[in-house]
Amino acid sequence: MQRKFLFLYNPISGTKNKEQLLQAIHKKCAAQNAVYEIATTNAEGNYFFLKDKIVQESITDIIVCGGDGTVNQVVAAILNMDVNIGIVPMGSGNGLALAAGIPKSVAKALNIIFEGRPVQTDAFYINQHFSCMLCGLGFDAKVAHEFAKQKKRGLATYAKQTLKNFFTASPYPFIIDIANQQIKTQAFFISLANSNQFGNNVTIAPRASISDGLIDVVIVEKMSKLKMLFALLKQIKLGQITPSEKKFKTKEILYFQVKQLSIQNPLLAPLHIDGDPAETAKQFEIKMVEKAFKLLQP
Repeated sequence: MQRKFLFLYNPISGTKNKEQLLQAIHKKCAAQNAVYEIATTNAEGNYFFLKDKIVQESITDIIVCGGDGTVNQVVAAILNMDVNIGIVPMGSGNGLALAAGIPKSVAKALNIIFEGRPVQTDAFYINQHFSCMLCGLGFDAKVAHEFAKQKKRGLATYAKQTLKNFFTASPYPFIIDIANQQIKTQAFFISLANSNQFGNNVTIAPRASISDGLIDVVIVEKMSKLKMLFALLKQIKLGQITPSEKKFKTKEILYFQVKQLSIQNPLLAPLHIDGDPAETAKQFEIKMVEKAFKLLQP
């Protein structure tokens, strides 16, 4: 059966030139004699109309040219449909794409669309909200909320907001039921990861795999800001969990791999889902969804 492609591009994501993107899509599809259509994403993030379009027009591949938030919205709308998802990374972080080995280069990403293979990829739910990459409670979510308010996008803006919020960050109380134990803690943030990173190759959950059927939970507990910075930079640089070496008397970064967990959040620490700000809650139930969608990978 001949493949039929629908490219969805976000005109405001990231900082890349969208005109060059469109030219690259036209050129690649012409070279492949592909049947394709290009459409813009919508501000509401509602893509449930795609279900009927996929069936009526026999679309085989939905290609998201955007960031992690747009990928989340599209995939959530077409779960359980026999269609491939492709990514041309155009966001500020691109965590899912990078975790899957999809390069930021538009030309190379388009090569994977046509030459790659569809791989069954996991996702998870946090309460009733879908996530295909990474959720966070606390400090990193506060950064996501502040970043969303900025007129200028991109890595430099994100780094600026991270630095600004780092010096004012305070830990939040959490009660976590996980792996047959209950943890009461004060933590700067909790990451719930399917992808191994925040984006831009910043590794937060180095053991995470998008296809292993597990949610990686990283809990960064209360410590001095200097110690936290050292611990996180070491984890990011080495891609390893190393918080309890010689300079650490206690293990202040906790790491679990589970299929489900629950979190009590009494002071309403902020939440982000796949990099986009989301409404928080006092109680969260998190459950893995194995083989949720087919992602085109190298």
